[in-house]
Amino acid sequence: MAVETIFALSSGRPPAAISVIRVSGPQAHSAAFSIGGDLPQARNAAVRELRHPGTGELLDEALVLRFDAPASSTGEDIVEFQCHGGRAVVDAVLGALASIDGLREAQPGEFTRRAFENGRIDLTEAEGLADLIEAETESQRKAALALAEGGLRKQIETWQERLLGLSARAERAIDYVDEDEGIASVELGNECQDLAAELRQWLERPRVEPLKDGVRVVVAGPPNAGKSSLINAIAGEERAIVTDLPGTTRDHIEVPLALDGIPILLTDTAGLREAEDKVEAIGVERASRLVEASDVLVWLGEDEMAPSHPRRIDVHAKSDIAALRLPGRIPVSAVTQEGIKDLLQAVAARAKSLLPGEGAVALNRRQASLIDEASRAVGAAGESGDPVLTAEDLRHARAAFDRLTGRAGVEDVLDALFGRFCLGK
Repeated sequence: MAVETIFALSSGRPPAAISVIRVSGPQAHSAAFSIGGDLPQARNAAVRELRHPGTGELLDEALVLRFDAPASSTGEDIVEFQCHGGRAVVDAVLGALASIDGLREAQPGEFTRRAFENGRIDLTEAEGLADLIEAETESQRKAALALAEGGLRKQIETWQERLLGLSARAERAIDYVDEDEGIASVELGNECQDLAAELRQWLERPRVEPLKDGVRVVVAGPPNAGKSSLINAIAGEERAIVTDLPGTTRDHIEVPLALDGIPILLTDTAGLREAEDKVEAIGVERASRLVEASDVLVWLGEDEMAPSHPRRIDVHAKSDIAALRLPGRIPVSAVTQEGIKDLLQAVAARAKSLLPGEGAVALNRRQASLIDEASRAVGAAGESGDPVLTAEDLRHARAAFDRLTGRAGVEDVLDALFGRFCLGK
């Protein structure tokens, strides 16, 4: 099937100072010529008058850039028009492109999908680009950029090279038997175990999900402990209802925050107690589940009631009216703001331990699942001792890496992934 030529606005919605309109595909250069006349040399920019190909009407005076396949972002011929960013100008240029036979407006993510299909990027880099577009904090941006720039792809290429060497030795052992077969088999098994151990180390790294979805910080304790007041004080607005009546909070309330560049999902919960009211009992049950699933727990209750949690922060709430200061607790007052800064610093310190280091490659669930699959297969290859079984296990590992990079078996994830991109990307 013939490849279509696509176009779209690739910058933000007008009005703006400058708008970038991108054209990609086999007709990109001819379409641009029909609108802007002679094109500049590849990777050079030139100012051109843009005219409607049918009427000759002047549309705008714009900067035109030309890129030749395969050395372009999509791997196809590309032309970009950097025109004035008014709505009427953008609509006129897009309308002129739509009038040319063989051109159509791009679907969301279609430029990036073509880059993937043409081998300019692999699936992990495409996932990084999607994360980069959605990044809202500095930590999210750095993690996404590490992936988009090929950090994981380069590591996978190293693993694949080692895996191919191990597979070649296993296949050779099937066909050729020599006096040193036993020694060679042990060496092969040891190298397989070494690779499996390295893959497992990567699986132990902090994942990207807390960075993308937010570190879940749950504020918990008995009724009237000051949880909702603390949530409101941190959020800077009345997000939770505060009364003197026990059991006011029936369901959890989530407040998204950015703390030192870290995405935080601050969660208020129902007071933990033996509830008599059926609705409150449901809230207490949900609160208990949220405490168990929390990444960081801010506890406002007594020590003997405190749940066991690896990242618990004990708070002495209502410090403005409670004279007794308990050791090991952060005194906090939602009224005077005492201790709020100290509490947030403690939350940030514990949250950072769950996040990847600055600029480090962090795996998402799909990537971790396939690396785990490869690790198990390589580990089994190292334990089998039979060259036939070893070769088969190593083939399974190679197949997992192919799905990881998008070389095979990923059609089910492509539509969902590229659908996350905006129009023109």
